[in-house]
Amino acid sequence: MSDLQIFPASAGASGHPLPLLATNDPAVIAAELGQRGIGFERWPARSELPAGAGADDVLAAYAAEIARVQSRGTYPTVDAIRMTPDHPDREALRQKFLSEHTHSEDEVRFFVEGRGLFCLHIGDEVLQVLCEADDWISLPAGTKHWFDMGSAPQFCAIRFFDNPQGWVAQFSGDPIAERYPLLE
Repeated sequence: MSDLQIFPASAGASGHPLPLLATNDPAVIAAELGQRGIGFERWPARSELPAGAGADDVLAAYAAEIARVQSRGTYPTVDAIRMTPDHPDREALRQKFLSEHTHSEDEVRFFVEGRGLFCLHIGDEVLQVLCEADDWISLPAGTKHWFDMGSAPQFCAIRFFDNPQGWVAQFSGDPIAERYPLLE
C-alpha cells in the first residue's frame, strides 16, 4: 500500500524523527504532494509480467500507458528498470541512490511491480513516499531527493526522461538521508 510520511528537515542526527503526518490514503497523498509541486497518481498495473521479464517485455506490456504519456510531448525517452534481491549490483546501486541529489530534468516513474521509497527534501520538510505497483510519481527538475530500494530490492518501474541520456544526477553532498528511516 502506498504511504506518505512528512518529517521536519531540521531533525537532529540522533535517532529518527517522528512524522508530522503519516497516511496511506491515495487522495491525501496526491493532495499533499500536489501542494508541493509533486505529481502522484494511482494507475492500474494491468499487465502481469512473467518472472524474469526483461525491459523490452515490460515496455511492450505497458505500450498503451507509455504512448499516453509520450503523446504529451514531454518525455520522449523511456526505459524500464527491474531490481531483484539477487541483482549483482544491488548494494552499490542502493548506496548511490541513497545520496541526496537533483536532476536537471523531471524524474518520472510508474511502478508496475514491487516497491521503492522516494524521499524528497523540499524546504524545511522531508517527505517519504513509499511507491508500490500502480503508483505514478513525477518530481520536477531540481527537486532534492534520494531513493531507497531496500536491502532486498524487488521492484519494476517504467522511467520517463526528457533527455536522451537518461538518469543523470547532481549529488548535493548533504548527508541528510542518514537521519531518516530506510526501506527495510
